[in-house]
Amino acid sequence: MTQASHPLAAIDGLPAPTRTPLLTGEDPEQKRRELLAYFSQTFALYDSLFDCLADERAWFNKAISLRHPLIFYYGHTAAFFINKLLAARLIEARLDPRIEAMVAIGVDEMSWDDLDDTHYDWPSVAELRAYRTKVRALVTDFIERMPLTLPIQWQSPAWVILMGIEHERIHLETSSVLIRQLPLAWVRPQAHWPICEERSHQRDEAPVNALLPVAGGRVRLGKRDATYGWDNEYGERHIELAPFQASRMLVSNAEYLEFVQAGGYRQQAWWDDEGWGWRQFAGARMPSFWVGDPSEPEQLQLRLMTEQIPMPWDWPAEVNQLEAAAFCRWKSAQTGLSVQLPSEAEWQLLREQLAGDQPDWLEAPGNINLARFASPCPVDACPQAGFFDLVGNVWQWTSTAIDGFDGFKVHPLYDDFSTPTFDGKHSLIKGGSWVSTGNEALKSSRYAFRRHFFQHAGFRYLVSRYQEPIIVNPYETDTLVAQYLDFQYGPTHFGVANYAKTLADLAGELCGNHQRALDIGCATGRASFELARHFQHVDGVDYSARFIDVALALAKQDSFRYAMPVEGDLVEYCEARLSAHDLGSAQADRIHFSQGDACNLKPKYDHYDLVLASNLIDRLREPARFLRDIAPRLRSGGLLLLTSPYTWLTDYTPKANWLGGIRENGEALSTHQALQRLLAAEFEELCPPRDVPFVIRETARKYQHTLAQLTVWRKR
Repeated sequence: MTQASHPLAAIDGLPAPTRTPLLTGEDPEQKRRELLAYFSQTFALYDSLFDCLADERAWFNKAISLRHPLIFYYGHTAAFFINKLLAARLIEARLDPRIEAMVAIGVDEMSWDDLDDTHYDWPSVAELRAYRTKVRALVTDFIERMPLTLPIQWQSPAWVILMGIEHERIHLETSSVLIRQLPLAWVRPQAHWPICEERSHQRDEAPVNALLPVAGGRVRLGKRDATYGWDNEYGERHIELAPFQASRMLVSNAEYLEFVQAGGYRQQAWWDDEGWGWRQFAGARMPSFWVGDPSEPEQLQLRLMTEQIPMPWDWPAEVNQLEAAAFCRWKSAQTGLSVQLPSEAEWQLLREQLAGDQPDWLEAPGNINLARFASPCPVDACPQAGFFDLVGNVWQWTSTAIDGFDGFKVHPLYDDFSTPTFDGKHSLIKGGSWVSTGNEALKSSRYAFRRHFFQHAGFRYLVSRYQEPIIVNPYETDTLVAQYLDFQYGPTHFGVANYAKTLADLAGELCGNHQRALDIGCATGRASFELARHFQHVDGVDYSARFIDVALALAKQDSFRYAMPVEGDLVEYCEARLSAHDLGSAQADRIHFSQGDACNLKPKYDHYDLVLASNLIDRLREPARFLRDIAPRLRSGGLLLLTSPYTWLTDYTPKANWLGGIRENGEALSTHQALQRLLAAEFEELCPPRDVPFVIRETARKYQHTLAQLTVWRKR
């Protein structure tokens, strides 16, 4: 089945699985039309996936406990456009603050995700359909009007649009996996999502795998093509590889059954500690999508997205990374060879043998880009450069834990896309699956999941001696994160007391009720830990996932390493320790760290005795909105502590939104005066403002010595 005849071509009357556009070109208006078509087709394609839900319960019940129900994901990809356009200051207002707060965060099993259902009163399906229609109209209008020059770069408005499009295409895939994990009675097949009819139901008819030699060589990793990429794809790394052998095909269900029948799931020897822990926790006896009793293989069936079919023995085995690695250890013992999963570099060397890439494909070379089926197909159906399925069919697990290449930089509009996965616990998948489109279908794409997660993923194995270097507890080198760690946990300078501790101690002294506190804009969490000395429960919230991940790591392991610039390329290696400040589990147990937007907090953040907003208001896009929104979250008599040096900058806050530092009707208006005016209806000022000093070290000989004004407000 070719792209031209695929039923998905009929969706919304648009051309079928669109290729990701090039960033380059000669005609900006032609590129504008191309972007508009790409957006429209993506939006319609995502809507069409949810046609597969046949029961209301499919929308509102979790497919797995560690992810939100599908109603979240249906709204999440649309709200993403609004949230990112706002963050880039390309639009001025929200469409629906309630929806955009509720579906903004919580898509992966990160410790900062908030997956407690008790916090959510989900919108109806009809509400979200109407919301998506509004988003589609807004984004369409934006694309038609936005300034556009070529090539499209990181700072371009068009980059934000591509970010939203490629983000929705990621969730096209992840949502299809969740649909696959719902009860079969809650879903229904759709003609525009056709499964492959080619399959072998006899094990002895499945193709026999074989090893092929691969010449070694020097591999250069890092994106070089002129298409949209996520920040982790940029930079470069060079690796020299010795010759190795690679399996000609992906491991089929028939080949994997040998491992199952050999007791692979019963013998701890084939699993590492993480894998065996998962196997025991999950009670796994066979791959998750197999249905039946593995002792009666003739009766086994395979669960697909919306159907359950007799086991196709010649289709690829779909497993998580832990299962794939266990199979390789077993295979190694059976053959006496060094059998293992490919590293990222080894997969790249294989991929180089297949010419071309997705933007150039007139017809996809395999079961990828929705060009053939809405399911896997036989492992010998798509020959590619002497192998099969170098790309497509199902993703291929690697042995490589994702991290940044040399030269990696966080994209400022999506700082929690990559860096939370640089924890050694997220392994790369390569090659794409049948539903991988856009950026996912590119050679340069880099996606990683926790090793026990399920995607449309299988594996091929190598005979290789190459071992990925394992980095344990690396030093944090992100300049801003390291600077805040040093500011909050490092040594004091010039006799100035620790700022976070000073504020927390003052809050404990002034506040009459010590039940609940909110540290909004908590950064790496020191004030939250200090507040937990005084309050029974503390919520630490920050917009940056990088900061929240550090705070959570400190709560879990007491310490966190970081590298502070000294001069030029020289750094000092430091370590932040809670125990060095007489902080520990007693405080950590009282804190809940989470990512959130101070100007659009979820409803659950309420009933506080204290809200601390430290050095926050002059870094917000809409500080007045924050102040209006925070009042109802405080109990009567509760305290609002605000500190700020009032460094109003248009980089953070449009000048029209500055609270003070301006002239009003020709008269100087200070921020304190503006606060008195804004807060008068809900608060009384508890005491005169005071200046609180703080020092931030930038290098060995450069420091910021700043005075923040502290104001204290009691809710009436």
